Amino acid sequence: MAFQLPDLPYAYDALEPYIDARTMEIHYTKHHAGYTNKLNAAIANTDSTELEGMKIEDILKNVSKFPKAVRNNGGGYYNHSLFWSIMGPDGEGAPSKQMNISKAIKRDFGSFENFKDEFSKAAATVFGSGWAWLCVDKNDKLFICQTPNQDNPLMDINGFEGQPILGLDVWEHAYYLKYQNRRPEYIENFFNVINWHEVTKRYNDANEGASNF
Repeated sequence: MAFQLPDLPYAYDALEPYIDARTMEIHYTKHHAGYTNKLNAAIANTDSTELEGMKIEDILKNVSKFPKAVRNNGGGYYNHSLFWSIMGPDGEGAPSKQMNISKAIKRDFGSFENFKDEFSKAAATVFGSGWAWLCVDKNDKLFICQTPNQDNPLMDINGFEGQPILGLDVWEHAYYLKYQNRRPEYIENFFNVINWHEVTKRYNDANEGASNF
């Protein structure tokens, strides 16, 4: 079955004023849709029957075995699907202290402020296009990393293994219409739209499936 572009869980203007409606519309209907279509084409054009019926997560965990077009477009498909889901119009800036993710952040970074500083630095220092991630490793420890282009921490081509639970797209198409070259301002405003309930859910799910990555 071909991969489908997931529904955007809110209106294009729902994240205003932090992420503008025009950027959201182009990002979703052009970039994410493009990765989805090209992923399906890349799978159709490969001789490998192994790809048929595989979940996107399993494709990415074995991506070194597949053509580069699968890596690039599979990453773009997965990364954006996660990105939309961990944002929302009811962002609270920081998770409530009762959330498991809040407790884990304090355990592994010392404080939310330390986490925010480290994550923001990772996002700001991605050279060119790429992503910053908050991940959970197989020992339930949180860590922050960067990946270039549309790579992500699930892929078996990295020097680390982890389940991404929060990601920030720092390709220029994600912010340039509103912020131009002011990437740090975009990063700062991203924290206003994080859906910490979804991040917590992904953290809890990663705990349950830790032995699988």
